[in-house]
Amino acid sequence: MAKISDIEFQAIVRNEIEQALGYYDTEFSQDRIDAMDYYLGEPFGNEQADRSQVVSTEVSDTIEHIMPNLMRIFASSDEYVKFMPKGPEDVAAAEQASDYCNWIINNDNRGFEIMHNWFKDALLQKMGVVKYYWDETAEMQTEEYSGLNEQELTIIVSDPNVEIVSQAEREVGEEMEMPDGMVIPAPIAYDIKVRRTNVFGRVVVENVPPEEFLIGKRAKSIEDADFVAHRTTMTVSDLVEMGYDRDEVEEYAGFTDIEISEERTSRFEDLETNSDFDSLDPTMREVLVVESYIRTDYDGDGIAEFRRVLTIGEGHHILENEEFDHIPFSILSPILMPHRAIGRSVAELVMDVQLIKSTLMRQLLDNIYNTNNARVIAVEGQVNLDDLLTNRPGGIVRTRAPGMVQPLQVPEVSRSVFPALEYMDRVKEQRTGVSRQSMGLDADALQSTTATAVAAMTSASQGKIEMIARVFAETGVRRLFQGILHLVTKYDNKPKMIRLNNQFTPIDPREWSHTFDVQINVGLGNGTKDEQLRSLFIILQKQEQIMQMMGPNNPLVNPLQYRNTLAKIAELSGFKNVNDFFGDPRQAPPQQPQQPQQDPQLALELQKLQAELEMDRQKMQMEFELKKQKMMADLQLRREELEFEKQLRTEKVLAGLETSTNLPRV
Repeated sequence: MAKISDIEFQAIVRNEIEQALGYYDTEFSQDRIDAMDYYLGEPFGNEQADRSQVVSTEVSDTIEHIMPNLMRIFASSDEYVKFMPKGPEDVAAAEQASDYCNWIINNDNRGFEIMHNWFKDALLQKMGVVKYYWDETAEMQTEEYSGLNEQELTIIVSDPNVEIVSQAEREVGEEMEMPDGMVIPAPIAYDIKVRRTNVFGRVVVENVPPEEFLIGKRAKSIEDADFVAHRTTMTVSDLVEMGYDRDEVEEYAGFTDIEISEERTSRFEDLETNSDFDSLDPTMREVLVVESYIRTDYDGDGIAEFRRVLTIGEGHHILENEEFDHIPFSILSPILMPHRAIGRSVAELVMDVQLIKSTLMRQLLDNIYNTNNARVIAVEGQVNLDDLLTNRPGGIVRTRAPGMVQPLQVPEVSRSVFPALEYMDRVKEQRTGVSRQSMGLDADALQSTTATAVAAMTSASQGKIEMIARVFAETGVRRLFQGILHLVTKYDNKPKMIRLNNQFTPIDPREWSHTFDVQINVGLGNGTKDEQLRSLFIILQKQEQIMQMMGPNNPLVNPLQYRNTLAKIAELSGFKNVNDFFGDPRQAPPQQPQQPQQDPQLALELQKLQAELEMDRQKMQMEFELKKQKMMADLQLRREELEFEKQLRTEKVLAGLETSTNLPRV
């Protein structure tokens, strides 16, 4: 089978995008719009003039109650994940990889903000999405050097990241003529100005708005999806800066449907007052950009492979098309639906509760308004209407006969409304696990109730929140950190020195494997925080007893295990950096063997002997120096004598030669 042509491949990509868009617009778009309106407390659209229009905030209250619990579970320490080694030889590498990946999310990226927005998108809009990728940034700086010789110049210019901006030569001496007539030219010094380009690579993690993410409608998860895409807008300037041809990009620039999508408009409707999105600056015009990951048989070998395709414009003009080995997205849904990639949100569990409670509250308020400002029955012609319409304390209403003004009775509805509101609160608690017990101590709930019963109710109310946390940990968070590890082992190919655990540590990700097992540190499964602390203090007490009875080097408890217990107690107490309190025994320098205790008299004698030995050593050294100086002086004197004798002999020889030269010839 022949390779797919560019036109055919563009049609395949366009078809996948349009099918995904139709699926999203039909199934999820309106749901997300409604959820956002309910969260913001927007009117329902059924309001009546001159009637109560109050809106309950059940969706917002529920989500804002769950969020602190989730963030406390995940972000109470700097360790989101821990990689588990496959074998004994991988222990050190797995531990260092864990520290480095946690360092990346907390230092190279805004870890808390990313996790917060990721979780909140999932709770509110069915799905939270993050994208992770390797980003290389080029930083240019200008450097000037003067007085370089040729060797130094060669070393600087040979750097591939250096570009010469200007160069000047000058002589720094005079030429020399050798006895054999050879002329050595004057040395040259070089003054140069260079531009050095330093390329820095890092893992970037960013949140993706749900309406910008597309996935095939039959996908069960990211791993088995045949099509995944990120649909967004970028400016012409951004694309040109990335290296694309300006004329090609400007051809497909212009107003796009995504800018007026109902979801984006709903998100920003309280902030935007101007609907004109196009800039007069041509470089700031918006371009529709779709980054697709599609499984297709592009090369015609009968086996479909993943490809990364970057398209621009409404016609999806292809800018890039390359084979790719990893889909750089991770998604979350708080309530999983079997065999579907996108589950349910917490918002949709309480949206009907918010509508019903808002309706009941409106009717109750209308009833109170009518009770406090009751309508009256007035006999026509028998009542002064001006007096009746002027409502003031102590006012007089003039009538022609008694009984001409009577109040119109308003039925009391509060006795029916309040139980209905209580019932809807119980419905919300059953659906979400957000109860008054989980929000704090309720005086009514504590009446005639044992502490065990209160703890049981609190634990039961936290069950659903803990289930959401476990789902997040085992799905999206696990995949995110597996992806980060994959990126650093593939692209981070330079050894570096970073600060891990308050110590500067050399790391080289090329030595790691990206197939470590991932254990998510979410602190679940062992009771509440107070229960865990109580259990840890019991364990700590037992460890101390064992170490006191059997010594620090016993087969049951070693110093590292004891330190781990202390560190976990500090972590659960709210301190992120436990190394401020307890050091790691593995990083401590080896201890010197303890010297046996000595008798004080013997120690004094040893000190005296050492002092005498030191004085003898210094005396011998001084004698040696004197002998050495004398020997050097004798040698110098002998050298001068020999030089003098040599000079005398030379003069005698020269005198003899002159005498022989002046003799008369025969």
